[in-house]
Amino acid sequence: MNAGIIGIGRCLPEDKLTNFDLEKRMDTSDEWIRTMTGIEERRIAKDDQDTSHMALDAAKKAIADAGIDPAEIGLILVATVTPDQPFPSMSCAIQQEIGAVNAAAMDLSAACAGFMYGLVTAKQFIESDVYKYVLVVGVEKLSKITNWEDRNTAVLFGDGAGAAVLGKVSEGRGILSFELGADGTGGKHLYQDEYLVMNGREVFKFAVRQMGESAANVIEKAGLSQEDVNFLIPHQANIRIMEASRERLGLPIEKMSKTIHKYGNTSAASIPISLVEDVEEGRIKEDDVVVMVGFGGGLTWGAIAMRWGK
Repeated sequence: MNAGIIGIGRCLPEDKLTNFDLEKRMDTSDEWIRTMTGIEERRIAKDDQDTSHMALDAAKKAIADAGIDPAEIGLILVATVTPDQPFPSMSCAIQQEIGAVNAAAMDLSAACAGFMYGLVTAKQFIESDVYKYVLVVGVEKLSKITNWEDRNTAVLFGDGAGAAVLGKVSEGRGILSFELGADGTGGKHLYQDEYLVMNGREVFKFAVRQMGESAANVIEKAGLSQEDVNFLIPHQANIRIMEASRERLGLPIEKMSKTIHKYGNTSAASIPISLVEDVEEGRIKEDDVVVMVGFGGGLTWGAIAMRWGK
């Protein structure tokens, strides 16, 4: 039996930062931001709402959705590059708060591809019968490492969290195939000094190539054709990158997740936040073949083909 997602949840801060708000703070415009990125607004966490608070909220919702006892969770994985502090980890903070007394816990750092890395790691532990359930959280408070004087990056990022509980699912469902990768030579194009720094041109070129290629690879590995794909959830980084991935797979626009206009780029939280919305609003249905694909600093990338359902 394959490992699959049996529960999901997300947390989005209440405060919205619109393009018109940014117009007042820096030399930019709503039209330019929308045209170049697809973003109209993003959520920003309050000073007293740190990464762990959002992660915990999303985790509790995912556990409730899965209908399991936290004591049954064998492992907690948190993908983030913006933890509250270097240690103890976000995963240990969650373990304490939810009462997952039997769970091991560790954080993952793969930037915007972190949630993909977390799902693939969880899959190995479940399918090898080491753990019955694994909780995976993607969470970022990017506002605390954003340089609000740099208009090239300040317009892009938002805060939020998404979570999934994984366990064994019925035959034919769950994670069918995956691909993870990294190219450390590209680390110089996207990194954190004091603040987040990005060479947008180089990251764009990498992402357009890698997102489409990885998505096509996992479809082939799963023994499927592009016609079998019901829905695509790309990392919500830039609408032009997302569209390039969709076109590579020959999918109509209604088969691609699009939340970037509301939430911006939330890094490791991007894909799970979108997944929750697409399931809740009926765009992903039972037995749909879903492809999730992301890329991030490192440079890293990851893609998964899965058949939705328990």
